[in-house]
Amino acid sequence: MRIARFSTTNDDPRYGIVDDDELVVLSGDPMFSGFGTTGERVALADAKLLAPVIPRSKVVCVGMNYAAHKAELHADTPNNPLIFLKPNTAVIGPGDTIQIPPVDGRIVHEGELAIVIGKIAKLVSAANWADYVFGYTIANDISARDVMFADGQWARAKGYDTFCPLGPWIETELDPGDLEIQTYVDGEPRRHGNTSDMLYKIPEIIEFASSVWTLLPGDVICTGTPAGLGGFTDGQTVDITITGIGTLSNPARNRA
Repeated sequence: MRIARFSTTNDDPRYGIVDDDELVVLSGDPMFSGFGTTGERVALADAKLLAPVIPRSKVVCVGMNYAAHKAELHADTPNNPLIFLKPNTAVIGPGDTIQIPPVDGRIVHEGELAIVIGKIAKLVSAANWADYVFGYTIANDISARDVMFADGQWARAKGYDTFCPLGPWIETELDPGDLEIQTYVDGEPRRHGNTSDMLYKIPEIIEFASSVWTLLPGDVICTGTPAGLGGFTDGQTVDITITGIGTLSNPARNRA
C-alpha cells in the first residue's frame, strides 16, 4: 500500500492511499488514526505531493554503509553502524527545490532507502525490527561534501534546510532486502547499487539506532548511499529511483 501526504488548492495537508491515478482520501494520519477513508477521491494530477512524513524529532542517517562508497572516500569507520542526525527542518517533499547554500566546494546527492518508524522504539532487538516499521520511502541525504571535511564533523554539512528530500510516498508492503537504487542528474546515471549490498542490514540498523536514541513514530532512518559520482549544481534536477517505491525528483537552485 502506498500512502501519500498531499494538498490541493488552499487546503491543509491530507493523507491518501495511491490507487492508480487517484488518491483515496484518509480520515487522518494513518500512523495514528488507521486507514479509515472519507469516501472522497482526488486525482493525482490535481494534488501536490508533500513530504510523506515530517519526522517528529529527527532523521537518523547511516554513513558509508556500502563497501564501494566507503572505498571511494578512503574512510575508516567504527565496528558498528556510523550514525548521525539531520534536523527535521531539512525535510522537503517531491518536486520541492533544493536550496544550495553559498559555501565552497561540492554539493552531493546521496540516494537512499529510508525507513519510516511506526511506533516508539527503544532498545529494539534485531529479531523484532519489523514490528517498528511503518513503511519505506526514498531519501536524498544531500551533503556539502567539502564542508564535511573542513569542519571535521557532519552536522552543518548535512543539516542545511532542504538537505533531506523525502518521497514520493510511503510504501508499507515491501521487502527491503533486494532493491535497486539508481540516482540520475538531468537524466545522466550517477549512482547505482542494491540494498543487498548494505554492510549493516536494516535489523542491525534499527537495533543499533534504538540503543542510542528513542525513535518516535514518524522518525526516519536513511540507510546509506551506494557509490557513484555525486555532484550537482544550480539548475540541475536530481532523480532517485528505488524498485518497488518509485522516483523522487527535486530541482536545485542557488539560495538567494
